[in-house]
Amino acid sequence: MSTAGIVVAGAGQAGFQLAASLREGGFKDPITLVGDETALPYQRPPLSKAYLAGKTEREGLFLRQPGFFAEHTITHRPGIRATAIDRAARRLHLSDGDSLAYDHLVLATGARNRPLPVPGADLGGAHQLRGLADADALRAEIAAARSIVVVGAGFIGLEFAAVAASRGLPVTVIEAADRPMARAVSPEMGRFFRQAHEALSVRFAFGAGVTAITGRDGRAAGVTLADGSDLPADLVLVGIGVLPNRELALEAGLPAEDGVRVDTFLATPDPAVSAIGDCARFPSPFATGLTADGTVRIESVQNAIDQGRCVAARLLGKPAAYGALPWFWSDQGPHKLQIAGLSGPGDASVVRGSGPAFSVFRFRDGRLSAVESVDRAADHMIARRLLAAGTALTPDQAEDPNFDLKALAMGRA
Repeated sequence: MSTAGIVVAGAGQAGFQLAASLREGGFKDPITLVGDETALPYQRPPLSKAYLAGKTEREGLFLRQPGFFAEHTITHRPGIRATAIDRAARRLHLSDGDSLAYDHLVLATGARNRPLPVPGADLGGAHQLRGLADADALRAEIAAARSIVVVGAGFIGLEFAAVAASRGLPVTVIEAADRPMARAVSPEMGRFFRQAHEALSVRFAFGAGVTAITGRDGRAAGVTLADGSDLPADLVLVGIGVLPNRELALEAGLPAEDGVRVDTFLATPDPAVSAIGDCARFPSPFATGLTADGTVRIESVQNAIDQGRCVAARLLGKPAAYGALPWFWSDQGPHKLQIAGLSGPGDASVVRGSGPAFSVFRFRDGRLSAVESVDRAADHMIARRLLAAGTALTPDQAEDPNFDLKALAMGRA
């Protein structure tokens, strides 16, 4: 490989992991991380939880301290955006007018928040939460807030709602679906978390749409719903999903509909370009029967880390198809939700356990597809073993509290 080395467009979890794994594997040529944020690469999950609650400070978010990059000869170019790919010349053009030659380019461009297309969305006090700057702005304003509206009952919105409610602030969550986390979890789990948040005095408006954020003196003062009703709010958080940052790939002629298309090795049709993390759409054995073509785009720390390692191994001459089991977590108030696998709206459910700690086992075409656990970490770890190994489990066995799941996972059943 020539001295141009590896260039990574994106300095988040996936891009950083790729660079770190390359050096751990003995890669000697140059590695350059280009990221549009000015901070060092950092963890995103604590932003809506521990960081927002003041339990973690900024220094605790960084994946490594500054000395790591110099010690491992990784060039980090912060505050710079990749603007175009010249695939023929193998150069990446940057927002500061510079360009970088590459032997291999890895797109780790992540995703951005989906905007709320209503009047007033740009008022002061109306926020989204994706990066460190967003979290800093929310931390600065939440202490003075008197009434809060969250638009969207997904993970980010509910995590923020729990933090705000723990401060004694009145919080209303507006959701177009009929339950929380409708696209991510079973109806059973959605009902539980609705009740859990209501116990924290969070109010919900389901089946509701937002038509405007109203303001006063340039700041949010309320939210108008589609039925004409108004809710007071001097702080509004919008969390209605994300869009993959695919434009760089599209403009370079690479396939990128809902994410940059890659094969089972996370390579694009251009052998000199790969894509990983939130921006990548890839074939997954766990998406069989879930999507028409068996491909998915996953937004999770696990996926970012595992894909970074997978591409690093390929660039080090040890290629292996990517088939890692997806898993996720969300801390909401006193409860931890953990999910292993990928479920769809048509998957059947059986519940194991009762009370405040239980698991929902999801089945697609009679096979275990996912397990959702609340405050049952042992179930989650067992589920990861079962799903990763493709171990057969019936709904009756999953529901039976006397059936030894651990023994099955360990191959002793």
